Amino acid sequence: MSSAKRKTTVAVIFGGRSVEHDVSVVTGHQVIRVFDPEQYEVVPVYIDREGRWLTGEPLLELKNFRDEIASYKGVMSTLLSPTTNHHGLILNPVAGRFGKSEVQRLDVIFPTIHGTHGEDGTLQGLFELADIPYVGCGVLASALANDKIITKDVLRQHAIPVVDDVHFTRAEWLNDPDAIIQRITEKLAYPVFVKPATTGSSIGIGRAADETLLRASIDVATHFDQRVLVESAVTNCVEINCAVLGNTPDVRASVLEQPVSWEAFLTYEEKYLRGGEGMKSAERLIPAPISPELTEQIQEYARGAFRAIGGRGTARIDFLVRPDVGEVYLNEVNTMPGSLALYLWQEENLSPREVVDQLVKLAQEAHVEKRRSTYNYQTNLIAQTAARGLKGIKGVKSTPTPG
Repeated sequence: MSSAKRKTTVAVIFGGRSVEHDVSVVTGHQVIRVFDPEQYEVVPVYIDREGRWLTGEPLLELKNFRDEIASYKGVMSTLLSPTTNHHGLILNPVAGRFGKSEVQRLDVIFPTIHGTHGEDGTLQGLFELADIPYVGCGVLASALANDKIITKDVLRQHAIPVVDDVHFTRAEWLNDPDAIIQRITEKLAYPVFVKPATTGSSIGIGRAADETLLRASIDVATHFDQRVLVESAVTNCVEINCAVLGNTPDVRASVLEQPVSWEAFLTYEEKYLRGGEGMKSAERLIPAPISPELTEQIQEYARGAFRAIGGRGTARIDFLVRPDVGEVYLNEVNTMPGSLALYLWQEENLSPREVVDQLVKLAQEAHVEKRRSTYNYQTNLIAQTAARGLKGIKGVKSTPTPG
């Protein structure tokens, strides 16, 4: 008699100690909603604004987040153990004298945290220590793509066009703002965009057409990051976005979209507050109304950028395009895009359920590939050193014996 196939246990992690906390909660619930309950057991994991980890049945309902979610019956504290023998969550990790900790084993982790402490490689490092397969880019690719300044350096090395920029630290700005303004005006012409180096969802970004606005925008940006990027504005352009799916080097590019905005750039409010469904709700043209040749070029740049950072899983890559003259500039790589760009894959006849299923499989494939590497390398160095003492080891200074 054949037994029923065991469900795959997936922890969907959302929230986070980030200015994009609310966007992440929405994305997390969009992902939870599309998993096939016949194949997957979904474990919700919420990281609150202070960094506390919670799990429990009430976290599955988005409406519960209008209140103090931690007070709901069935919500308990948790943490992801970095110890490989746990292979999952520790429930009630600081249980008291009469309490009891339990382990919830996980097959796969699906992070849906945007920005700091989630999309920047820090959370991915924890997953690596725990040795659990996880969806999306690894530590290096996540950290690279989260940093707009470093991303541009890498893309230039791969002949992918980006706009001219000037970057500096918060300390440099506070120490001598006039010198920074001079650097900017010598290299760039107004208007310019001012961006914190590592935030997303348009948070902290300003457009400046003169020095007064430039100074004000830099002051705002330095509240969100210690490093600031100032870029030339590409005038008379449209924004074109492309999603990618796969593990490097086998990467698939989606249909292109053109978000429609009445502002100079898409604000946080336009992206997320107009319809309650994240980027999916913003007005957009799909497919983007540009030539087949330009479409193909942008898709190739998107695949190339994803390969350049060593990406895996998925990303949405945003471009600034001047269709009339055929100019294309890569603007940003989002390794955890709002709504996971599921709406773009629907245009490719991939349902949201099929996309998350494919992402789980890609995570498992990446984990299998990782395990092909050797990590346990034993030598007799410790025994030899213990026998002769530390004096013979290069770089270790011996201390004279008094007497």
